[in-house]
Amino acid sequence: MWHRAVRSSRLAAAASVPGVLGSGFPLPLSRFPILPRSLASIFAALLGSLLFLFLVAPIAQLVATGGVEGGARLATDAELRRALGLTAATATAATLLGVLGGTPIAFLIERRRFPGRAVIAALLDLPLLIPHPVAGIALLLVLGRDSALGGAALALGLRIVGSPAGIVCAMLFVSAPLFISGAREAFARVDRRYEAVARTLGDHRWRVFRRVTLPLSGRGLVAAAVVMWARAVSEFGAIVVITYNPKTVSVLSYDRFTSFGLREALPVAAILALLALLPLTALRALRYDRRPELDAAGVAG
Repeated sequence: MWHRAVRSSRLAAAASVPGVLGSGFPLPLSRFPILPRSLASIFAALLGSLLFLFLVAPIAQLVATGGVEGGARLATDAELRRALGLTAATATAATLLGVLGGTPIAFLIERRRFPGRAVIAALLDLPLLIPHPVAGIALLLVLGRDSALGGAALALGLRIVGSPAGIVCAMLFVSAPLFISGAREAFARVDRRYEAVARTLGDHRWRVFRRVTLPLSGRGLVAAAVVMWARAVSEFGAIVVITYNPKTVSVLSYDRFTSFGLREALPVAAILALLALLPLTALRALRYDRRPELDAAGVAG
């Protein structure tokens, strides 16, 4: 009798816990064994380590195999130097255009509530989700010689398809959503109380944006721009459709792989990986070394 009373009291206590008893029937807890904490930690660490190796090992092997030779070829391979300079220049141009156009878009979407806001935000993220050769085909329809915009540009003497301008357009299309997303996050982190104080002191909206919002969100905007630049540098699918020549580093790597094999493509691919990796590494180092509280203190000072 005593054991039955103890068991009844335990079942009554379990019934007060949501999910333990449902519809008056006890769940067979023995069928859902809970792993010991040490075993769960080992299992999680193993899965994390495997994913880390899967993400890092290919790039590390690529750089280790072709990095030294790629650096040496920069002194002797004129085509590689031209491709590297073209890639850096067009990625920088695309990033500048993305920053100038994406900053007001990100601020508007983050700070204003209006009908269709979610649809516009989804459309801006769409280039990240579609296959990049499809993005190149879509750009070709809008910017090609037979299109209204491409024909008008060609009449003015500006050739987009098959020129560095086409490369800039392809890079901008696939990488600008990354900047807009990062800029939205940067604006969301700004404490609006600082902006409200500036407004009470008589500053108009543009002055508040320039003197308060931009400084407080500046590090986030720079980080988003660096990520956009690195993504633009590594673009291939859209570029190869709209502008195969002149060649960027990614197109040159593909061209040498299809023409001469893996051995000739490795140095070019390693240079491309380093070109995208170095700014991202420097950015992460700066972000992790900086204390968060210094951002607001720097602006207040």
